[in-house]
Amino acid sequence: MSARVAGVDGEVEAWIRTHVSPAGPIEVVHARPWASVSRVPLADGVAWFKECAPVQAFEPALTAALSHRWPALVTEVLAHDVGRSWLLLADAGTPVASLGNPPDVWMTVLPQYAELQQSEVSHVDEHLSAGVPDLRVAMLPARYDELLAGDLPLAPDEVGRLRAFAPRFAELCAQLAAAGIPPSVQHDDLHMNNLYVDGDALRIIDWGDASIAHPFASLVITFRFLEQVGGVPPGDPWFIRLRDAYLEPWGPGHEDAFDLAFVVGSFARAFAVTRTRVCVPADALPAYDQDFLDVLRRALKLV
Repeated sequence: MSARVAGVDGEVEAWIRTHVSPAGPIEVVHARPWASVSRVPLADGVAWFKECAPVQAFEPALTAALSHRWPALVTEVLAHDVGRSWLLLADAGTPVASLGNPPDVWMTVLPQYAELQQSEVSHVDEHLSAGVPDLRVAMLPARYDELLAGDLPLAPDEVGRLRAFAPRFAELCAQLAAAGIPPSVQHDDLHMNNLYVDGDALRIIDWGDASIAHPFASLVITFRFLEQVGGVPPGDPWFIRLRDAYLEPWGPGHEDAFDLAFVVGSFARAFAVTRTRVCVPADALPAYDQDFLDVLRRALKLV
């Protein structure tokens, strides 16, 4: 791997320099099978370069579109190249993770995120054409079957429970579809490491796990990280408060649909994980599968 950017060196640096003036070496800070991120020092701050692998090649176009329409909520895109799956991003501020992931921050951002989703309903076809993964509710029973056909890091009895739940999962999908909430952009990685405080603004970064899906499933990941990392215990009133803050822009009477979407979305998260899992080298799979196992077991708890 290059000291600048994985695999592309001068070509990437030349492209970056057409948009900003680096004040020092461009350094890789994250290198993952699905994307690499490099830090670009500037005289007055920092920018970030992201190179997406084919599995997340849709991210530059999606991020650029969302940033254009939602500049106060989404990372500022300084430049992007759809053909090469490159993104150059302005600094987004301070991660909420560094603040301890306080639930009250989510009270502020979740209604804004819901408004983004409502507006993006009219752009679903555009996003699908740009390659954003299709996890709309009607597609999910077939994805469930694909999950069962794959290699799962579960005990045999857990696989058996997963198989037995398949008919019920299809029923829940039908019920959720009947609730009438249209599909939209679903970030699917909405946690404390992807939410930044930038002065008075809150900015959502890293749309590489996004899909077109039931919007309410977004909080599966948010709630998981609040519990596991933020220390908010299951059943804490914060979860109801956050659910209600998120649902407020959607109007009254969606609590049952939210509960359905949470169950269905917990399994849909596993489908999304399998998409990036195929990129992971064999020697790195055991570590990757620790998270996959947690995703699967958290879904099974809802059965």
